[in-house]
Amino acid sequence: MLQKKELLTQSYSFILPNELIATHPANPRDSARLLVYNRQTKEIIHTVFSEFESFIPKNCALVFNDTKVIKARLFGHKISGGKIELLINRALNAYDVNVYIRGRVKVGTQIIFTENFLAKVISLNDDGSRIVHFYDTSTKLRFEDILPIIDKIGHVPLPPYIQREDNSEDEREYQSVFAREEGAVAAPTASLHFTPGQHKKICDNFPHAYVTLHVGSGTFKPVEVKIITDHPMHSEYYDISNDAKAILDSKIPILSIGTTSTRTIEFYDKHGKVQRGEANLFLHPQNKPSRVNHLLTNFHLPKSTLLMLVASFIGLDKTQELYSEAIKEKYRFYSYGDAMLII
Repeated sequence: MLQKKELLTQSYSFILPNELIATHPANPRDSARLLVYNRQTKEIIHTVFSEFESFIPKNCALVFNDTKVIKARLFGHKISGGKIELLINRALNAYDVNVYIRGRVKVGTQIIFTENFLAKVISLNDDGSRIVHFYDTSTKLRFEDILPIIDKIGHVPLPPYIQREDNSEDEREYQSVFAREEGAVAAPTASLHFTPGQHKKICDNFPHAYVTLHVGSGTFKPVEVKIITDHPMHSEYYDISNDAKAILDSKIPILSIGTTSTRTIEFYDKHGKVQRGEANLFLHPQNKPSRVNHLLTNFHLPKSTLLMLVASFIGLDKTQELYSEAIKEKYRFYSYGDAMLII
């Protein structure tokens, strides 16, 4: 029977020294540290990510998320001159884009980014987000048409805990080497550790496939309810390639590269095996994975759905133990931080 403490949000709280929050990426990428936990032997190994391949279980397939981070942070102004910061969250359809806006706006407010490129507020949502349409002068733009524009004028949407402005390093490093499908506003961070050479070598030696989950800013939203199962899980667009479907429908064990790949695979497995759509799966100790066998992930925020996802694999007590070990050993946490492999 599930212990009550595993359902309490407070059980997923921990104190992290500020100096362990990684504000810059490891250089080179695979020099990041790697904590390996073997569930069969209960062994904990401290190593570096360049050794990752040697810990991949035999007869195992890897599944990567090939989403690509867009420059979703835009700075503009209202016609009146008031400054506005806009963060694209996700496209709802061809024209409706869900965003967060810093600055006071109302329905009909126009936000000017360049002489020709602007957004108009269409509606205000109860959760604090806004729906906007983007325009080239008076021509309404489809979401795919704004991507080359924001790639020139936008900024990398660094997570809020990286308290600095983005720079040219982030344009390169806050993106996996296999990123392909534009649409994410947060990186699938377990993927950031792979160098081109390491990724190629692993793909040469193991069955593998790609899924797409366009990570939204909801991934950073803390659980604010007392009981975790009362948390309204955010939704993200996913697409599963035919190659990935073949692996998911087989019996081969899966090593999922990151929580985003895991949510995609598990949503597919638990909800009718539909290849594309909206995924809002919340994995936690009362909703365990059914298809993913092994997990590569980073170290996550307290009281986050991502931390609860880790606990769905190894339980709350072991999660707390491994995080205490990581803090004691001064692992770097969060998006640009070190990694953990659960096998």
